Amino acid sequence: MSQEPNLFSDGPDQDSPGPGFAGSSGTSSGRALDPLAVRMRPRTLAEVVGQEHLTFPGSPLNQLVEASGGDRAGASSVILWGPPGVGKTTLAHVISHAPGRTFVELSAITAGVKDVRQVIENARREREMYSRTTVLFLDEIHRFSKAQQDALLPAVENRLVVLVAATTENPSFSVISPLLSRSLMLTLRPLDDEAVGNLLDRAVESDRGLAGQFTLTEEARNFIVRIAGADARRSLTVLEAAAGIAAAQTEETGDEPISITESACAEASSETVLRYDKNGDQHYDVVSAFIKSIRGSDVDAALHYLARMIVAGEDPRFIARRVVISAAEDIGMADPQALPIAVAASTAVANIGMPEGRIPLAEAVTYLALAPKSNASYRALDAAIADVKNGLAGQVPMHLRDAHYPGAKELGHGEGYKYSHDYPHGVADQEYLPETLRGKRYYTPTGNGMERSMTERLENLRRLLRP
Repeated sequence: MSQEPNLFSDGPDQDSPGPGFAGSSGTSSGRALDPLAVRMRPRTLAEVVGQEHLTFPGSPLNQLVEASGGDRAGASSVILWGPPGVGKTTLAHVISHAPGRTFVELSAITAGVKDVRQVIENARREREMYSRTTVLFLDEIHRFSKAQQDALLPAVENRLVVLVAATTENPSFSVISPLLSRSLMLTLRPLDDEAVGNLLDRAVESDRGLAGQFTLTEEARNFIVRIAGADARRSLTVLEAAAGIAAAQTEETGDEPISITESACAEASSETVLRYDKNGDQHYDVVSAFIKSIRGSDVDAALHYLARMIVAGEDPRFIARRVVISAAEDIGMADPQALPIAVAASTAVANIGMPEGRIPLAEAVTYLALAPKSNASYRALDAAIADVKNGLAGQVPMHLRDAHYPGAKELGHGEGYKYSHDYPHGVADQEYLPETLRGKRYYTPTGNGMERSMTERLENLRRLLRP
């Protein structure tokens, strides 16, 4: 399904609401009915907070904002990468306000190749007839297919349009290489507590926000900052809802501002939204931290990341697979019980599902985190694989070859083989490795857990095998 492109040309400021807040009776401005987060959207780079590494004087972003519409040399396309609520859409609007710009906004969720081609054709007409540059803001570009992204290439390469693309996913994985090479990739950082607090203060006082009709208690301010999760949009949404609750619960106070309390903020926000994208960076980062916490024997951190994945709705089968891998890779023979426990947890999850499946997962993660660690087994296998790939396989010794098929014995297969059970300790002194690898040692046990007791046994076995 396609959508009609949203075009804005220079003229009266489209984002100029009157004073008041949504639902207040203190203004007749239609723009005051916009959400607080929209009304408080910065109009200049100077108003943008938390992204000083991108907005400093002379920065590529600053040059893009200050370039005039006809200055195509200074109008590079950009890809804005960052978590929700840090200002990607805001920066696109700031860029669009430069003189001689036409702003077009598309959402990759609903737009198709037809919409992209229409924007390009309109951009060509704008440039030829009015010498105006078209800024195309494409939200969630990671949802565009390769064919849709390919359709943008000629216009971006010729700077027929200035592409401002926003994404919450790593562009290296979600944006085609030709488009990446023709654009600046700017990484937006999550907002810190100070930046979110400053936004709240500004919204309370600004004529575009609550216009001084409310005050925000320190406890309420801290509460919103805490639950916002570095998301500016969420913080302003909670503030606006809390203001409406406070106004409804407060009797007529004359000219006195209404106090927004922590309880009003708590009513406005029932629970914190966890930022986690099951197909993006958060997925890989949290899983990575989960595995490394188990490997590092930090049971509290391991359970924390397990909880984050569960709350975010991660596939429990995926979690269970990672737990099994962790048991084999990081614990191994230091505690041979770790792998059976991990496999049992995986089987339990498959059989009983969630939410009960979280219980065996928690038990397995706790056991693995507290268990002694060793990667000796898989390192030994990797070393053996490396030798095989490097041509060191060699011939199977004659005495170990299969002697059961007709004619095998005539070839010498099996001749001289010593049956292990006929010898003391069940070990016969014979060579098992190919001649090219005689004496090679792959497995070296650690001094951790059960492997501590294996070292002496291993040395005794090797002396019996190769006296």
